[in-house]
Amino acid sequence: MKNKNFVIVGGNSGIGKSISENLRNEGATLYLYSKSGEGTHPLDVTQEPFEMEGLPEVIDGVVYCPGTIQLKPFHRIGLDAFKEEMEINFFGAVRVLQACLKGLKKSESASVVLFSTVAVQMGMGFHSGIASAKGAVEGLTRSLAAEWAPQKIRVNAIAPSLTDTPLANQLLASPEKREASDKRHPLGRVGTPEDIAAASRYLLSEESSWMTGQILHLDGGMSVIR
Repeated sequence: MKNKNFVIVGGNSGIGKSISENLRNEGATLYLYSKSGEGTHPLDVTQEPFEMEGLPEVIDGVVYCPGTIQLKPFHRIGLDAFKEEMEINFFGAVRVLQACLKGLKKSESASVVLFSTVAVQMGMGFHSGIASAKGAVEGLTRSLAAEWAPQKIRVNAIAPSLTDTPLANQLLASPEKREASDKRHPLGRVGTPEDIAAASRYLLSEESSWMTGQILHLDGGMSVIR
């Protein structure tokens, strides 16, 4: 990863922080962005007009980590909440990729990593908002992979199940909740940021140079094992 420039949006906590630490340990040059701006470039992915300051001229990889967890019955989700899910998960990714495209085109081998969720494939109750937004992300992943392949820009997405991050604190707030969540997964545990970071590192590296347009289901077996 030495001499490569990676843009990480949401790079100061949870999955983004773990990915950043992983890449930094391998000598990558990182350009980190987050809403809080703590140790990173401040960036609100919902802002208009949208600008990303401090981008490098050549971008070898982009990872878009911002996400939401709003688990409610469909009849209790207002239209504004659906719009918020789309703004953060989908339109934010669109804005970032449009801002980074010029730099991605200048790389000899660029890679984009987006994030979906296991709920898109499985059809899980109370997930209509996030599953709809992440479903759009999966469509974007496949479409851009096709469109950008001639320019040697690869686009893949990771679809995790529940992962132990600050975003999931309420879902894992007690030993009972954690035990119940662990048991839902065939491998007997929820995911860790390190699990996701290892997969992200693979997708960003030359080791996955023949892989694009894929949705990598990293979910403890939940999506395929009964």
